[in-house]
Amino acid sequence: MAPMKRQMSRAAHREGVRTHGQRSGDAAESLVADRLSAAGWHVLARQLHVGRAEIDILAIDPGPPLTLVVVEVRWRARRDYGLAEETVDRRKLRRLRSAAWMLRERAALPDGAAIPRLATRIDLVAVEPGGSGGSARVRHHRAVG
Repeated sequence: MAPMKRQMSRAAHREGVRTHGQRSGDAAESLVADRLSAAGWHVLARQLHVGRAEIDILAIDPGPPLTLVVVEVRWRARRDYGLAEETVDRRKLRRLRSAAWMLRERAALPDGAAIPRLATRIDLVAVEPGGSGGSARVRHHRAVG
């Protein structure tokens, strides 16, 4: 029975069906993008694939100074295995830095939209569910890598 479940899971994955965890992560990214926009940031792209890395959110922080920001969003439903922030390791930061560098070199998003030449930084935003059905807890860490 287990092999059949794996086959269906792989087939569902190929067809673009998102798991519960992926949908939760997508919702966290939407929440963060909405909050950044409400704070005056300009969101340029979401779920942007650059090389082997995926940039969750690429945005411009109005500053001052005006800054291009690669935002890594981490969602954790529980703290059993630590905080969401603890899941970002050196390898992940290296991939994000590499992706940011490639974007700066290209000076354009995959759809052709220009990327402004600005100082660049990497931020980490951790999202956890609120207690008793309250609003989500969001922690924004600037310049993590």
